[in-house]
Amino acid sequence: MDRVEFDRFADEYRDQHRQNVAVTGESPEYFAEYKIKKLRQVVDRSNISVSRICDFGSGIGNSIPFFRTYFPHASLTSADVSERSLALSKERYPDSDNYLLIENDRMPCEPNSFDVVFSACVFHHILHDEHAMWLRELHRITKQGGLIAIFEHNPLNPLTVHAVNTCPFDANAELIFARDLARRLGDAGWASPQIQYNLFFPRGLSLLRPIESKLGWLPLGAQYVALARKP
Repeated sequence: MDRVEFDRFADEYRDQHRQNVAVTGESPEYFAEYKIKKLRQVVDRSNISVSRICDFGSGIGNSIPFFRTYFPHASLTSADVSERSLALSKERYPDSDNYLLIENDRMPCEPNSFDVVFSACVFHHILHDEHAMWLRELHRITKQGGLIAIFEHNPLNPLTVHAVNTCPFDANAELIFARDLARRLGDAGWASPQIQYNLFFPRGLSLLRPIESKLGWLPLGAQYVALARKP
């Protein structure tokens, strides 16, 4: 991952992201909360006890307030390659003190540290031939029986592709097909990878959002989440 690139965009990220998602009628906060709420549902459905969470590629901390809402009793660790992004996150949430600067292609923490590893639209910024290495590294730091949840943009959705192609900080991004990410999870040692598609309806069609939970099989959502467990 290119630390210099992420440092360069860190100060502009909030404004650029807000402009980029404006076409949906929603704010960046809506999408950040959506992911954490979805994660909470998965955890509850899977009966996973969560005391420690790692946000891999946490950026400037957009997910922190929603982790506090949906996982109030869990310890959150924010991890990123961008020192500037972590600094901005600390400024925004000064009472958060669990931060990890990722260096030398390694997570600076002990094996079996986390119940849940979460990643939101990070892997499309990582070279595809490095995915296996990072998935193995995240496997290393996850407890036995723990969960990984990777949210990614869906390259089968034309609106998503357009949004990525017109976003400055996605200039070097390469979207990932869900089936490829699921296969890479399995190759890295994760058990029973599964895909759930989500974000089907923009704000103008928000009355249809209650049926989204029944459409997870349909590969037309704007994003998807890849889920797997550490055996």
